Amino acid sequence: MTKACLFIGISRQAYYKRCEAEKERVSHETHVLIAVKKERLIQPRIGVRKLKYILSQKCLIIGRDHLFALLKANQLLVPTRRAYHRTTNSHHRFHCHPNIIKSGYAPERPEQLWVADITYLPTRDGETYLSLVTDAYSRKIVGYHVDDNMKTQSVKQAFIHALKSRRTRQPLIHHSDRGLQYCSAEYQMLHQQNSVSCSMTDGYDCYQNALAERVNGILKNEYLLNNPANLEEARKMVAESVKIYNQYRPHTALKYKTPDEVHRAF
Repeated sequence: MTKACLFIGISRQAYYKRCEAEKERVSHETHVLIAVKKERLIQPRIGVRKLKYILSQKCLIIGRDHLFALLKANQLLVPTRRAYHRTTNSHHRFHCHPNIIKSGYAPERPEQLWVADITYLPTRDGETYLSLVTDAYSRKIVGYHVDDNMKTQSVKQAFIHALKSRRTRQPLIHHSDRGLQYCSAEYQMLHQQNSVSCSMTDGYDCYQNALAERVNGILKNEYLLNNPANLEEARKMVAESVKIYNQYRPHTALKYKTPDEVHRAF
């Protein structure tokens, strides 16, 4: 060993110090991988930045690039998934409301602005649709409903669910696309009965309802990874996914707090 160290120009002390550091690195990476795999059981498609934050809460400190390389080496990076299924029909006879948040309105607390949208959720038994209402400030899903159709009677259940959990009577804006369900007299009656202002996108620009689209994507691409067998199973999967999203998923826009944490703070 002494001759080998002399040959490569280092001391025996430096060699053993390097070996000890390598053991510590391997041990640390092993603990990180165990924690990542455990977290992925709950949130299978959670990203690297959020994993880094969750690991730091468990006193497992690791750099972003180091974590990225470690996950790549162990085939734990999440591949991108893209899918599209149209759920909005804007060609109808109902009245469309103007976009009152287009000028840059930004909520300052929960229950000032809710965004709503509908997304397609396939099952092995047929088609189902998920209606969501999300608080724009806390990013919390405050109302949802899963059904085998997109009729107004089904879609409005998500809004009713949200209204039942409403804690204040301050002015509230409901923002959505121009889908016929949201424009219908039946849905608009809920706005009038609960003194909620209605806002809608100007046309077909999905970026005018970007937050609602984003939450749809998170649920489908991070949690609802397997097609449920039927409507009943879809409802169970959505309920579980919404709970995980609200209570456990840190958001970059919320400084890595969860939607529930931000919502409860007020």
